[in-house]
Amino acid sequence: MAAISREEVAHLARLSRLAVTEEELDTFAGQLDTILQAVAQVGEVAAADIPPTSHSVPLTNVLREDVVVPGLTPAEALSGAPDAEEQRFRVPRILDEDVAS
Repeated sequence: MAAISREEVAHLARLSRLAVTEEELDTFAGQLDTILQAVAQVGEVAAADIPPTSHSVPLTNVLREDVVVPGLTPAEALSGAPDAEEQRFRVPRILDEDVAS
């Protein structure tokens, strides 16, 4: 694979709307070339007879079964609230706008 050029890096920078210096163009060209070579190596290892996987080891569902359990009553839920009104948490107003109902 051919090395990525400074012009290609400059083009990518323009597309990304990044302001890069001349020195950064040289640095990024070398870094991007290294990344592209690593990706190419991974592509060489992948074989058609190996199925794609999402994990290197088999996983099983580690979640518990869904079990319906009773929830809190409104009184229990509001018992620790600093202020409640009509079975709801009452909180200080943070906006000065009038909200039309």
